[in-house]
Amino acid sequence: MPDAGPDRATARKAIALLTGAAGFTEHRPPPSPLPPDGPLGWAGYDAARERASARTGEEESVLYGTGVVGDRACVLLSFEFGFLGGSLGRQTGDRLAAAYELALARRLPLVALVATGGSRMQEGMIALTQLQRVAAASVRLRAAGLPQIAVVRDPTTGGGWATVGAGADVVLALPGAQVGFAGSRVRPPDADPYAYSAEGQFEAGQVDAVVPADELTAAVTHWLRALGPHEDLPAAPVPRALSVAGAPVPRALSAGGTESAAGAGTGAGAGTGAGAAKGSGAGTGSGAGTPSAADSGPAVPLPETGREAVARARDPRRPRAEAYLADYFAVRLPLHGDRSGSTDPGLLCGFGLRGDGQPVAYVAQCGTPTRPAGYRAAARTIRLADRLGVPVLTLVDTPGAANDAGAERAGAGAAIADTFAAVAAARVPVTTLVIGEGGSGGALALAAPDNTHVTVDSYFSVIAPELAAAILKRPPSETGATADQLRLRPQDLVDLGFARSIVG
Repeated sequence: MPDAGPDRATARKAIALLTGAAGFTEHRPPPSPLPPDGPLGWAGYDAARERASARTGEEESVLYGTGVVGDRACVLLSFEFGFLGGSLGRQTGDRLAAAYELALARRLPLVALVATGGSRMQEGMIALTQLQRVAAASVRLRAAGLPQIAVVRDPTTGGGWATVGAGADVVLALPGAQVGFAGSRVRPPDADPYAYSAEGQFEAGQVDAVVPADELTAAVTHWLRALGPHEDLPAAPVPRALSVAGAPVPRALSAGGTESAAGAGTGAGAGTGAGAAKGSGAGTGSGAGTPSAADSGPAVPLPETGREAVARARDPRRPRAEAYLADYFAVRLPLHGDRSGSTDPGLLCGFGLRGDGQPVAYVAQCGTPTRPAGYRAAARTIRLADRLGVPVLTLVDTPGAANDAGAERAGAGAAIADTFAAVAAARVPVTTLVIGEGGSGGALALAAPDNTHVTVDSYFSVIAPELAAAILKRPPSETGATADQLRLRPQDLVDLGFARSIVG
């Protein structure tokens, strides 16, 4: 296991970084002494523990208790790497299990500050089985609808990464931290060190954000506000439509053909802003839902033909998901990657806080073919939101699922099927706005049955009109007529009962 360096924060300093003046109340499990030199009778083990305790001032490699981060109460547990490399023994397992049970009893979120070299070899299999205890405690907390956030410090390796770290709902990492299942002394000699870094794990979709220490308190506070626990949250409001210039278009045409404001599918925005930068813990918008002068303007006319609807949806000047999310949220908290080693930059997932503080989970397609990693990330986000009672917003905009050979090898069909299942199983309300192209099943997988709305510059179709014409052996000149036959315009989608309203 790596040595504890002089610049490595202690367990108590890591907690103080988050809690500040709010303080921390430490808890301890009931005493459960080990036999002399531990369960294996490992010669010198007691002496090593005594030296570790004298050096760190701690009784074990983990301490836990209750505290306040920002304005949110939570249970915190923190690893002391200076105590035998933050390794997990039986008494470490006692403390970890007690921390999870404390969160369960008090219905509080759990924040884990992880720095560990893995299981403690001096306790053999007794140490290794502590991972099963942690996994079971984590499952009980998950079943109770309570969130788990991990902050992985340097280093986080072995079983501690594979349970407390990677098993959390949200994984944040400090820059430069060593993160990986294999510790530095047990890797192949030619292993790429970047793969075992916080940044490498972020690139591989295993870490949600790499957050500098001076931004960590704000990031964790936002995440605690977004993840809850919550009770009886309302459905996500339908976003207001944006014009080509980025201004809101307020009016909606309902299924009954009448124009209205928010009641027929438009929701007050959350201000405009830059959104979340890649890898940051949180992105903030500058507004809080104040209507612009455009709110009193006329509604954008509907497309007259199917060809026009497709052309509008494919217009590169049309607002994309990034603009809608920036307008909708005051704070955005990205979830990154599919937890299977891949990412899809064309699909944005995460949680956000609106101007009134309401949390909403989001899944947004960015106009590109969605890859299997994107669908897996979407399913992960929807299931997490459902477990925590947070409503979901999906923004549909894709010409279809990626259909290249790489996508097939990566399991496109299974990933799309899993996304359909996640939406179908959701107990929380899911709200969908189609903001551009609705390309067949690759788009439909993210559409909420009975709660899908469309913008005036969108379409939805069982197949792209060009492909339909080709299958029907029609010349390219008949693509427009084929688009009309498919009835893919926004008003067609309302008439067919697929969409509830036209926004803008």
